[in-house]
Amino acid sequence: MSSPFSTPNSLDPEAGFTQTPSVAQAANDLRAAAGEKAREFVHTAEEKATVLKDRAIETAQQFRDTASERATQFKAAATEKANAFKAVATDKAQYFKESATEQWQDTRVKAKELHVTAEDYIRQNPTKCVLSALGVGFLVGLIVRR
Repeated sequence: MSSPFSTPNSLDPEAGFTQTPSVAQAANDLRAAAGEKAREFVHTAEEKATVLKDRAIETAQQFRDTASERATQFKAAATEKANAFKAVATDKAQYFKESATEQWQDTRVKAKELHVTAEDYIRQNPTKCVLSALGVGFLVGLIVRR
């Protein structure tokens, strides 16, 4: 059986002759083992970094896709709401326009009726109307002077 520190040319320990490794050889063996472990560690770290990078890229792409999809949905919903508001506003504006037109027509008719009635009253009572106009003018003159 050979010692783990023995070299391939070491003698058989049962014969009583063993060659002990030198300190330099032990240090070289440790350096080689440490270097191998360091290379394994670096390789493992690189693999993990690559996996993490790929996951980050995939997650970012999923986030980008989800955000884009949500933005499209929001835009569609906003457009739909805007169109609904526009339709309601158009209907209300049309209703107010029609209502205002009806009111204007009614007011014009009533004004014409009042005008005709006033003309008829003045023709039937000209003296009374002239004296009333003079009285009102006199009162307005007194009020304006003060």
